[in-house]
Formats: sequence, structure tokens, C-alpha cells
Amino acid sequence: MAKRERVVRMSVEQPLWRALTAYRLITMVYAVLLFASAYRDFDRPWVAAAYLACLSGWTLATRRKVSGAAVCTKQFLVADLTVALVGILLTPLADTHERITAGGPTLPTIWTAGAVLGFALKGGWRWACIASSIVAVANIVQRGEPTRDTVHNVLLVWVASVAIGYVVEVARASEATLARALEIEAATRERERLARDIHDGVLQVLAMVQRRGTELGGEAAEIGRMAGEQEVALRSLVSSGLVHTSRVSRDESLGALVDAYEVEEPGGDEGETDLRTLLAPHAGAKVSFAEPGTPVLLPSPAARELAAAVGAALDNVRKHAGEGARAWILIEDWGDEVIVTVRDDGPGIPAGRLDQAEGEGRMGVALSIRGRLRDLGGTAELVSVPGQGTEVELKVPRGRTQ
Repeated sequence: MAKRERVVRMSVEQPLWRALTAYRLITMVYAVLLFASAYRDFDRPWVAAAYLACLSGWTLATRRKVSGAAVCTKQFLVADLTVALVGILLTPLADTHERITAGGPTLPTIWTAGAVLGFALKGGWRWACIASSIVAVANIVQRGEPTRDTVHNVLLVWVASVAIGYVVEVARASEATLARALEIEAATRERERLARDIHDGVLQVLAMVQRRGTELGGEAAEIGRMAGEQEVALRSLVSSGLVHTSRVSRDESLGALVDAYEVEEPGGDEGETDLRTLLAPHAGAKVSFAEPGTPVLLPSPAARELAAAVGAALDNVRKHAGEGARAWILIEDWGDEVIVTVRDDGPGIPAGRLDQAEGEGRMGVALSIRGRLRDLGGTAELVSVPGQGTEVELKVPRGRTQ
């Protein structure tokens, strides 16, 4: 059953597009109100009124065009900047020379900055630099000469737009890196799950065939040798991580980027399982089983994974502790966590042997035990003293096993 994990993170870019949409509407209203409060001072107020009517219609009609990078095209950005430039260059025709030289606003006023910011959000700081430079030239042409106020306003728009464009570029690079990291994480988890299953089944069968073939001799020995070679090759394949593909999709809505990847996970059933029923079959002449008197309930997938880790620990006892070794399984239910201890009276594990085994591709403890517990949000602690046996303590917190 495919388990779909959703990893949600907020996008830096999308809220900026929403802010730009609001900015254009607010500055449109501001430009209209500013003209209404001083229309008597204009030489040709009908020119200003006609332009502001066009500006208002354009802003309202194109508000969806600035809702995101996907719908904001280059053609729209050029047209939007053209509307702003026309307003700037029409100002001397509509307003008086005295008001213009005294530092009066252009017809679109600060609405022009919205057109420049559109370039910044769409194309980054380089596009912002080009657009703001064009606006600077238009303002100087409209004023007739580069006054201090003009230079100040132009520089402010230039710096703000370039800074926002740079932030957007950095945000996009960071999001791409995070998306790649999610793909790698999904592939790694799938590889580890497959490696656990292979270790619990195929590798053990191959190892048994190799042992029995060597013992029997003859043609069986040749089969055993081939099984041993395949075991080594399969261990190498598992440990090399040749799992490339994770299915990642992206949905952009409400200011969030949602990255989802699908990983095939066994046992995706709902409900809870009594852990005692999964571990009781291990009890036998050489394995003692101690359990609480009440059910030890865990979500079914978590219970199965924990039981598989216990099985892997017992397999290690049978394989490495010798035929006469005994083992003990103890379940403890502490309410907020479940602890399963597997102990044996074998010869113990020499210091450094686990690291050596992992380096050789023998991933029993690393994947079949620790890997399972890590996926459940728990821990696996192994204590071994040469000559005094080995103890594996598996802890699973209840609140993180959903």
C-alpha cells in the first residue's frame, strides 16, 4: 500500500506576489485620490482623468496576472511597464510646469514601483535593474533635468527592486535544494526498507545454502559457492544505494509549496495490534518470553516493524551466539513508550565488530534493527561484553508511531 507523505514548507516567493497584487490596488486608489484632491491645479485635468481611468481599468483587469510567476508573462510585464512610462511622460502635458519643478508627483505616482517589482519577482535582480533604469530615464525626461528629489526617488526604487529580486533568486535556489534533499531522503528510506526485507529473507537463505552446500560437498558445494557469490553481490547492491527514483510532485497554493513523495510501505493497515501476539511465536526451548498481563497495543505497522526488529535480533543470536545459546525476550509497557529487550548468553560481540560488519555490507544491526527503530521514532541500543552475552534494547515512543 502506497503511503503518501506530505512535507509542507512556506514559500518566500508566493507571499511577495500577493503583496504586489495588494500594492497595485492600493497605489491605484492613492493615485486617483491624489488627483481628485488637486485636479483644479492641473492645466489639462481631462488628460490626467483619462489616463487614471485607463490605469484603474488596467490594474483591475490584470490583477490575476500578478498572482504568481506562472501566470505573469514577459509580455505582460512589458505592457505593465509601458502603462507606467506613458503616465510619467504624460505628466508635463496634464500638470503645470510650476508643480512639476516644485517636486509634484507624476500621474501614476508610486504605482510605477509595482511595475518594476513585477520584473524583480519574475526575473530576479537583473530584470529589476533594467526596469528601474528605464523608469529612471523616463523620470529625468519628464522633469527636464535630474533634480535631487528625482534622483532620491529613482535610487530608492532601484535599490528596493534589486534587493527583492536577489532575495527571490536565493529563495528559488534554496527551494530547489530542499526539493532535491526530499527526493534523496525518500530514495534512501525506500532503499533501507528494501535492504531490511532482503536481509530478513533472501540473504539469510543464500547464507544457509552456502553453509549447507559446503557441508554436503560435491555438486552441492558448487551450488553453495554460487549462492555465496550472489550473497556478496546482493549485499554490495543493497549497500550501494541504487534506488534512484522518488515520485515528487509540487502544488503551489495559498503561499505554500507542498512537496509530496510516495513510498511503498508494507502494512499500511489502520488499527492497533497487541505486540505480545507477534512476539509470542518466538518462544521455545531456547527462547524465554516474558510479557505484561495486559495487551501491549501499538499501531499495526509499528507493531510489525518492532516485531521484525526483534526477529532480526534473534536471528543474530542463532547465527553468532552458537547452537547452545539461550535468549530472553522481555516486553515492558511504560504507557508513553514500549521497551522490548532481547538478551542472550552467547560469547558477546568483540569491540569494533559491528563497524567492520557494516563496512563489509552486512547490515543486519544497522538496517534490520536500528533502521526500523529510527523509522518508528525510537532507538535501538546494543550492549555486548565479551564472554557475557549481548543485550539489545528497543524503545518505541507511542506518540510518534502513527
